[in-house]
Amino acid sequence: MKTRMKVAWPTAIWLVGIHVLALLAFVPHFFSWSGVAVAAALYFASGILGVNVCFHRTLTHRGLVLAKPLEYALAFCGSLTVQGGPISWVATHRVHHAKSDRPGDPHGVDKGLFWAHMGWMLFVDPDFPKDEKIFARYTPDLQAQPYYLFLERYFMPLQLVLAVALYALGGWSWVIWGIFVRLLVTYHITWSVNSAAHAWGYRTYATKDQSTNNWWVALLTAGEGWHNNHHAFPTSARHGLRRREFDLTWVIIRSLKLLGLAKEIVVPTQSQRERHLAA
Repeated sequence: MKTRMKVAWPTAIWLVGIHVLALLAFVPHFFSWSGVAVAAALYFASGILGVNVCFHRTLTHRGLVLAKPLEYALAFCGSLTVQGGPISWVATHRVHHAKSDRPGDPHGVDKGLFWAHMGWMLFVDPDFPKDEKIFARYTPDLQAQPYYLFLERYFMPLQLVLAVALYALGGWSWVIWGIFVRLLVTYHITWSVNSAAHAWGYRTYATKDQSTNNWWVALLTAGEGWHNNHHAFPTSARHGLRRREFDLTWVIIRSLKLLGLAKEIVVPTQSQRERHLAA
């Protein structure tokens, strides 16, 4: 007999609330082009710079080293996506790579597409209890830095501060678009890597999971959808490894290097890539 899964009520209420409140964007009174522009700018800063460049390719996999002030600034931006603080985000992703698409993977597609996309956020998983002990075990490097402990503890209040600032500058339109619509879009774009990029696409490299290279996920996520490449070479700061695999995040990283703000950038050699080719 199947055990009924417990709902993770705080997270579930938050996510349902974001989805419902984002519908206010369809009310003409709350629409403004400036609100749309604010949402787009915040998505770029928090989702692409904060999550892709900092949380993922820098903090999780150490594919590059950012100048410390920039690293901290981008980590702040990443915290504004409300995908957890940097410690829980990095720990979850490191566990995902350690147990990809197997029992213990926080969002493994082996439990179905809905689970991989968002079910893992809505329900309590006995294989991955999301507690501080697990987070600490997988992130000793971040635990040693007080700044990351601060962001981990206060990422939710920081979102409230942002909402107040947006209201003061642009009224409810900026709040609706800059908070609720932005978070809704960011969530589903991020989750598509966990679901669609483990289900549809092509596999260039032999990996022990179901990761795929998915062009439309890569387009939406600024390069994170070249996911089979990423699972083959997790420490690579470059995910789009072929000429046709456009990776906007990689373009940003190269630009940061030219500006002297990024160094020690990891990219697999041609011989490494050839050794990992799928049959």
